[in-house]
Formats: sequence, C-alpha cells, structure tokens
Amino acid sequence: MTDTDDRRLLTPEEYRAAQDSPEFVELKKRFRSFAFPMTVAFLVWYLLYVLLSTYATDFMSTQVFGNVNVGLLFGLGQFVTTFVITHVYVAHANRRTDPIADEMRERLEAHDYAPGATGPSGTEGASRA
Repeated sequence: MTDTDDRRLLTPEEYRAAQDSPEFVELKKRFRSFAFPMTVAFLVWYLLYVLLSTYATDFMSTQVFGNVNVGLLFGLGQFVTTFVITHVYVAHANRRTDPIADEMRERLEAHDYAPGATGPSGTEGASRA
C-alpha cells in the first residue's frame, strides 16, 4: 500500500477553512502585489511597442547600426522583458509565496483545517516574512 492509498480525502469544509484562513489571505495578497503591477507594466510596454510600430514608423525605422533599427531592438526587448519578468517572478515566489503555500499544503494533508482540528495556529503562516 502506498502513501497515497493511506491518505484520507479532504472534505469541502476543509478546503473552505483553508480558503478562509489568514494564511490564504496573505498568500493572495502577496501574489497580487507582484502580479498586478507587473502585468500592468508589461502591458504598457507592449502597447507602447504596438503604438510606436503603428503611428511612429519613422522613429521605429531609425537605423541604430547596420540593418538594425529601433523597431527591431524594441521587438527583441519584448523577449528580454519576458525572460526578466519570469526570473523575477520565480525569485519572488521562492521567497514570498511558496513557503506559505507549502505550509498550507502540509496542513491540508495533515487535516489541520478539518472542523474541530486542533492543529497549528491559524495565523502561523500569515506572519512569515
């Protein structure tokens, strides 16, 4: 018999208790504090590129060196920006959200959110740095 066979299924009440917990509220807050500003910043950058490509063709076709123009550099900058955002997000998740998510998963697997459970304090994860 494997570990997965020994596990008891979680109830909807346990999922609801986990969702209502201070840890989950903090997890959502930390995720949103990163994701929303970063999404807006990237969309502004992307729309700037599209608008410049459409309405400022003279600027975008300015030669920088050889056959490389501003439009090509801005287009490649979109890829670079994507890689940078990915790297920054992974660092943010490793430092700010994954510890809380890991703790919540462990608590769910231990059924600490079950009605009447006397598991660890419900505010433990929310106090993480």
